[in-house]
Formats: sequence, C-alpha cells, structure tokens
Amino acid sequence: MSGKVNIFKTPDVRDPCLVAAWPGIGNIGLIAVNYLKNRLAAEEFGELEPWHFFFPKGVTIKNGVLQEMEFPTGKFYYHKGERDLIIFLAEMQPGEEEELYEMANLVLDVAQQFGCRRVYTAGAAVAPIHHTARPRVWAVPNDKALLTEVRKYKNTILMSDLDDRQGRGNITGLNGVLLGVAKKRKCAGVCFLGEVPMYVAHFPGPYTILYPKASRSILEVFAEALGVQIDMSNINAFANNVEREIEGIYQNLPGVIREELDKLKQISYVKETEPGPITEEEKERILKEVEEFFRKGGKHD
Repeated sequence: MSGKVNIFKTPDVRDPCLVAAWPGIGNIGLIAVNYLKNRLAAEEFGELEPWHFFFPKGVTIKNGVLQEMEFPTGKFYYHKGERDLIIFLAEMQPGEEEELYEMANLVLDVAQQFGCRRVYTAGAAVAPIHHTARPRVWAVPNDKALLTEVRKYKNTILMSDLDDRQGRGNITGLNGVLLGVAKKRKCAGVCFLGEVPMYVAHFPGPYTILYPKASRSILEVFAEALGVQIDMSNINAFANNVEREIEGIYQNLPGVIREELDKLKQISYVKETEPGPITEEEKERILKEVEEFFRKGGKHD
C-alpha cells in the first residue's frame, strides 16, 4: 500500500513556488512557513493521507466509546498574489528512510502537478552564536545556477561558505530529502536554515523553548526570494517575548559560564584567516557546563 494525497479543490495558481516545512529543532522552519501561510491567508486545497506514514497520536472518546483516531496532518495550501505559492505543512516527519523518500515524492507530485519549478524548505542550524545576535540564514541550493542569486540575499550565507565547513555539510530529514528528490526531477530548490544558539538548542526538559528570532530571519529571506510582502508585527512581538525569557535564564547561569558564552558575541561566519574567539573544544566544554547546570535544577552557588 502506498501513500496518497486527497485534493479537494483545484488551486488557482500560475508558475507557483513550493514552500514546505515540518517539525525540527525549535520548530524554526515550521513556525516560519506557518506564519507565512497565515499572513498571506493561504487556502487549504488538499491533504496527505497520514495513516500510511504515521501511527495515531490519540483517539477521541465520547460517552465511553472510541469515536475515531487522530493522526498527524500534512496539508497543502495555496496563495495567489504577487507570487503564487503552494505551501505544505506537516505536523510530523516519517521515521523511516523509505517513508521520507515516498512522502517527499508525494509532495513534489502535487507541486509539479500545478506547475511548480522552484522549491523552498526551512529548518534550523545550531550555531555558536549569542542569543542577542541577529541569526543568520544558512542557505543550501540544489543547483549551482542558484549560487549567485542566493549570495545576494541579505543576512544569508551559503553553508559551504561557513568558515568551519570546508565547503561541505549535510541536511537531515525531509529538508534534505525533498531537495534531493527535487534535484533528480530537475526542479531547483533551496533550503534555508535559521541559526539557533547552541546553548539555547541544548536547554533541557522544562527549559526547552522556541526560537522565533531564527524563524523571523528565514521570513525576511522568504520575502526577498519570493517577492512577497509579509507583516512581521506578530512574530516581532513573539521574538521579543522569547528574547526576554532567554535572557532571564541566561542571567541565572553561573558567571563563569556567562563569561564563556559572551565570547560568542565576537564570532564571524565569513571565511577568515584568523582563528575565532572560541574553539571547538571550548564549545563542547561550555555545553557540558550548561547541561550540568540544568541537571542540578538550574541552581548555582
């Protein structure tokens, strides 16, 4: 049995771009694309049949009787405007490699059925940055012809241009698989990854929080790449609230840890000849100290 898509409305689009996202670290990509969908008032036109890819996430019980099973959703939306879009949002990624590949093909089947020739995905990049910095967006195109275009985007850097990547890198899950499948189908695409401070990404348990600053950075690049206007007022407020929450946690860290983390304010990601202010060994040690701090309940002498 293979997966299926139910299309219940024909989207009125011309030469649209596909923009897709699903859960990941901090839900960076999902927040960005869902915000884009909401601000553009995109209309739902189809959905992925979930039972082929996922187990139920719960069941509905009424008057003591099981009514129905609830599955993670994967829905398609469209927007007609200055740039027509098809948007795909999934509540979960499949757990098996074969299912990832099949799901990516189904999403692209729908996109290309309605004329998509460009694909964008979004996610997170755990990076040695400080939470007060403006997160950059790492870009990974699947076609050399896109390199010049992507380098022109503001606050964006190619993953291959990062100082410690030596021209290489990898993208996990659907972000990578969808771009790979698109490449095989001769469909150009770019994955945008918003930077998340490494220590924020490692906040454990009850301290785990979202990082909408990275989602906002991706939205800014989407606005430029897609040529659409996006009202940022709500995500600005969201990002400011989370910034205050992170700062509160940060100020409660032992002074010696804060001193080490403050070195991250000096890091640059453009290729340099001089060594950065913090080494890989120091990064590992800092993360262990942060994890130990939270393991003790977030308290220090």
